[in-house]
Amino acid sequence: MENKKTDFSQMKVSQSNKESTSSSEPKVPEIMDVRQLAQYLKIGKSKIYNLIRHKKIPASRIGRQYRFSKEVIDHWLKEKIITSGQEPQATLFGTKEEK
Repeated sequence: MENKKTDFSQMKVSQSNKESTSSSEPKVPEIMDVRQLAQYLKIGKSKIYNLIRHKKIPASRIGRQYRFSKEVIDHWLKEKIITSGQEPQATLFGTKEEK
């Protein structure tokens, strides 16, 4: 009987490993709607609509619905990366000494 318990416990461990690997990386569709994009970016749907309204995010409108290409969104995200190499604001607007 002990062999059967050992086999069962090994099988149970094997199943849990399969579940953890498949659920850790959800499949993202190539074309997403607002709900899917919100889940992908981990922000609210209202924020997505706000970005669309202000033309800050690349979107395609089909009828009354919006669609987003994963490839285009990924490229857009890479363009929006903020680096530490930016100039301080003081030099952009001038200093008091220049006036």
